[in-house]
Amino acid sequence: MSSIRKIIMSRKKNIRYSALIVLAAIGLVAAACGSSNDSEGAGGGGDSAFAQLDLAGIDITVGSKDFTEQLVLGEMLVLSYQEAGANVTNRVDLGGTEVNRTALLSGEINVYPEYNGTGWLVHLGNDEASTDPDTLTAAVREQDLADNAIRWVGQSPFNDTYGFASRPDLLDNGEPFTMQGMADYLAANPDALVCMESEFPDRPDGLILFENATGYTIPGSQQQILDTGIIYTETAAGNCDFGEVFTTDGRIAGLDLNLVDDPGIMILYNVSITMADSLYSQAPDVFEEIADKLLSGLDNETMTALNFEVDIEGNSVTDVARQYLVDQGLISA
Repeated sequence: MSSIRKIIMSRKKNIRYSALIVLAAIGLVAAACGSSNDSEGAGGGGDSAFAQLDLAGIDITVGSKDFTEQLVLGEMLVLSYQEAGANVTNRVDLGGTEVNRTALLSGEINVYPEYNGTGWLVHLGNDEASTDPDTLTAAVREQDLADNAIRWVGQSPFNDTYGFASRPDLLDNGEPFTMQGMADYLAANPDALVCMESEFPDRPDGLILFENATGYTIPGSQQQILDTGIIYTETAAGNCDFGEVFTTDGRIAGLDLNLVDDPGIMILYNVSITMADSLYSQAPDVFEEIADKLLSGLDNETMTALNFEVDIEGNSVTDVARQYLVDQGLISA
């Protein structure tokens, strides 16, 4: 099977992709059944990269947030740790950001994927974040370990930052809006609606960054709060003029939304595997190797394609996660 990053192509100068090309290029076959809640991996019995590693006897509880990208990443972690022989409890789809962070700190889970921008601003309470992903992750890694005994392991190339997308028929003189163009449009059209998830207006890495950069404060009359998944479909249906999105979400292409061009307003969100230091210390070299091999191939195109397979093509999260790992030689078929 050819590299998954070839299944999508850029369209115009923003990150829009051709759904038809994606549909023609992806042909995933459903793999073995999904992981159970409590299971033990094969560990060392196969030819895959992770089967050569040793997590035998180590108990791992994996959580994740409740949107597609996190579900895919969470299932990848479950399958990867099982392949290395760990006893894995699957708590993927645990809830939102604070639910997972609280569960990690309390020991309810001991692993979940998290983003460097969220760690720096939300969990650690810092102000302005570095615009360099390596610098930002290093700073989060150092502080969270010192303050909370939480390890940040690995770092993805992909940056799934917050953004906005306009409805399919709404463009700015035939081109996608810029952030400033969006602000100007909202100021000139008081009936226009921006749909957002509930936490976005209050997050330090959320709406305030758009408002500070553009000089336009979106009034309550132009805000509509919706569940994350509904934002995409309501924007596609024209009930929202603009919707808050994650920029690697496959539904942007699948629903023909127009991604608003961001010159660097929103903060970086490269993912790492966050885990309790008490777990990490049991096999640090193994956890580092799994994180590096798992995350290093996940650039923006690849992560967007995996999300597309779930949200648009309707493949199961576990099948998509498993097939990617098999294709990369990380787990056995």
